[in-house]
Amino acid sequence: MTRAYRIYLAAAAVVALHVADDSFLQPNPGASAGDHVVAGLVPIALLGLGAWLFPRVRAGAQGAISLVAGYLGVLVSTEAAYYTTAVGPSGDDFTGLLSIGAGLALVGLGVWTLFANRRRDGRVWWRYGRPVLVLAGVYVAVSAFFFPFTLSYVVTHTARAHVPKADLGVPYEEVSFETSDGLTLRGWYIRSRNRAAVISFPGRASSQKRAKMLARHGYGVLVFDRRGEGESDGDPNLFGWQGERDVHAAVRYLQSRPDVDPNRIGGIGLSVGGETMIEAAAESSALKAIVSEGASGRSVRDDLAGDYTSHGVKWENLIGDSVATLGTALFTDNVPPADLKSLAGKIHGAAFFVYGEKGQPAEKPGNRLFYAQAPGPKEIWEVPGSGHMAGIDAQPRAYEQRVVGFFDRHLGDR
Repeated sequence: MTRAYRIYLAAAAVVALHVADDSFLQPNPGASAGDHVVAGLVPIALLGLGAWLFPRVRAGAQGAISLVAGYLGVLVSTEAAYYTTAVGPSGDDFTGLLSIGAGLALVGLGVWTLFANRRRDGRVWWRYGRPVLVLAGVYVAVSAFFFPFTLSYVVTHTARAHVPKADLGVPYEEVSFETSDGLTLRGWYIRSRNRAAVISFPGRASSQKRAKMLARHGYGVLVFDRRGEGESDGDPNLFGWQGERDVHAAVRYLQSRPDVDPNRIGGIGLSVGGETMIEAAAESSALKAIVSEGASGRSVRDDLAGDYTSHGVKWENLIGDSVATLGTALFTDNVPPADLKSLAGKIHGAAFFVYGEKGQPAEKPGNRLFYAQAPGPKEIWEVPGSGHMAGIDAQPRAYEQRVVGFFDRHLGDR
């Protein structure tokens, strides 16, 4: 057994230990080992395959195997690095910190192996041209695969770790409620003064401005940490897959409140929150009116359904979105949600689609598509001068008039 092979085995074992710890031994509160079967077994299997191949291939391939394993080791440690920095290490963060060192050791092993076994013969132009081609290939691989794959891991393993300071302008109470899959979600509730209530989603950070605005007009408002965020149970998914379960649970909580008329419940969602509101309103008639601001898409299914490439979105985004969707499915043991185009066509109540004039590339074509598909009472507004989710800042007076007016019309006492 060579020294390089021993280094690979030791470092890969540390990375595999963290994957098992994160997926099976110490899952997040409310989650179980059964929720991470694919997410845990696939990386461990890849590391094992690398261990089997390593002594059977040439030095160049050994270097490549070490680099890929090192990338994986650092990738699965991002959760530990984030939460250690944000709130201090706990649980599987300790094996995660070890995995960072193991991953860097594997990267170093790969670089050294490739450098030590580089070819020194051949024509001069090839000796210098070959590294340029290799660098070009690395650039393409990073852009097309490693960056979106890394993104898919980060958004399914890290989320805001703390509860932000409340700035709601009125008294509120701490509340908690359960989802259909057994997670406890925690947040704040502002009591209704007009018998109607609105869910401001997602999270307790970006949702507060809208909550404060609605509370001024007498609406009850519920803001809460989505699954895997802040004080709520579960695994995070910043793309919003399964987020509709959180909204449905919030609706049930509002329906149980004595200050709320169960037939006067609405929702306002920002970006992925708007996308989640569309799905929740398509699945249930309990949401009588929704405002979706800055929605565009949650997976490659939306790219294909919306044909965004004809509206200024570069075709290579389709490749990146495909990789990100595959990675998200792998790391969550879930299939992608239905495309928003089809969901918009099933919305039960009234819908108001809002997007910024200077928002993300897919916002304008996406929202126009959703508006065209929505069957019931509907409105659409391109906010002049607004960026992504920034309508309330770009046009504060018009935003308040339009959004509150929409809820007044559809959640008013009839």
